[in-house]
Amino acid sequence: MTRTPSLSRRDWLRLSTAGVVGCSMSGWLEVLAQDAAKNPERQRSCILLWMSGGPSQTDTFDLKPDHANGGEFKPIATNVPSMQISQHLPKIAKFGDRMAIVRSMSTKEGDHGRATFLMRTGYVPQGPIQYPCLGSLVSKEVGSDDNDLPNFVSIAPQRFFSPQAFNGGFLGPQYAPLVVGGNGLPIQNAPESALTVQDLDLAVGVTKEQSEVRAGLLQSLESDFVSSRPGLSTQAHQAAYGRALRLMRSQAARAFNLEEEPSKLRDRYGRNTFGQGCLLARRLVERNVSFVEVTLDGWDTHQDNFNQVKRLSETLDPAWATLMADLKERGLLDTTLIVWMGEFGRTPQIQRGQPFRSGGGRDHFPAAWSTVLAGGGIKGGQVVGKTSKDGMTVEDRKVAVTDFLATVCVALGIDPTKQNQSNVGRPIRIVDKAATPIKGVAV
Repeated sequence: MTRTPSLSRRDWLRLSTAGVVGCSMSGWLEVLAQDAAKNPERQRSCILLWMSGGPSQTDTFDLKPDHANGGEFKPIATNVPSMQISQHLPKIAKFGDRMAIVRSMSTKEGDHGRATFLMRTGYVPQGPIQYPCLGSLVSKEVGSDDNDLPNFVSIAPQRFFSPQAFNGGFLGPQYAPLVVGGNGLPIQNAPESALTVQDLDLAVGVTKEQSEVRAGLLQSLESDFVSSRPGLSTQAHQAAYGRALRLMRSQAARAFNLEEEPSKLRDRYGRNTFGQGCLLARRLVERNVSFVEVTLDGWDTHQDNFNQVKRLSETLDPAWATLMADLKERGLLDTTLIVWMGEFGRTPQIQRGQPFRSGGGRDHFPAAWSTVLAGGGIKGGQVVGKTSKDGMTVEDRKVAVTDFLATVCVALGIDPTKQNQSNVGRPIRIVDKAATPIKGVAV
């Protein structure tokens, strides 16, 4: 019987520095990831599944089968008898015991840009304050400066609606995400090859030694330039270049090589950018990346709602369910929080008859909609809140964005009342002072 080698973290660091952990056939990097996953002191990580465009709650997690607003989809049972979700999410239904479905989200922001900014930062865009996004806030609080991988990775983001909701804001460029993919293609149609980190390979004809000399020269020149011209632009360039160099010089960049994964597992996730993005997210949190977001675009279903949501669900369901199963099998689910959300919901009424619509659609609806929390730090198997029979209003336990984000923080072991110094010289809380974490959800 072959025994899996066991090494201390100090041993791993020494071997990595010596270049021993480098052969893809040796298995040492995989053992390191497994060792870190089993470490009782392992930090918590967060995977945000961002549903760009605003997913229809009535067709996903808050169905209304006994009302005309319910539409074409039927509910199915999860592995929690009292919890039902869409028939087009059968694989996710097997994980009801690890999910808290919040059916009573309510905001006043029905514009894509403003709603995206609010959900991703906890604040409405106002004045000169440059609010950081959730990923930047989380990576600052629980990320590690010793990790060769960035603490925040954004996979194929769609930043059209609100570009400022995807960066480090007043925390600075060092907390901005490393973007993987994000070439603007519709996420469900983009090829798997879209998931690449740009400019990690050496230029053709340049040796490693030549690259190191060039990097040293550039750093020397850039330091002089930054010292005489301080500002976010120069800091951002320096941070991005430094991060790229750090990745190029380490074995950590292998985390982005999905070819190391078994073909059958990749098939289970789905051979599309979102599915492979979820697989990449697992590989990254396995290596102690604190925050990873994966975008599924296309939820702005003003027309042909049911066909579009069915197609999107067929992409979402296997990817999310396999992610949950994969994390569980590797002992990572208890330390990884999964957040499913978009910027708002869709109208319970099915909009028909408008000339530009080819089929029934649902419009923007921020008054009563759904989000989901799952995995680490969450008491699963529950539904929070209730909407009316027609889905138009919240009848029980209305949840504000700040309450939801405060719950995310508590689940990750972060104090939501902690303050950071803003770009206007005054402290800003991670989550607004009016926030109250949702009772009984974070553990």
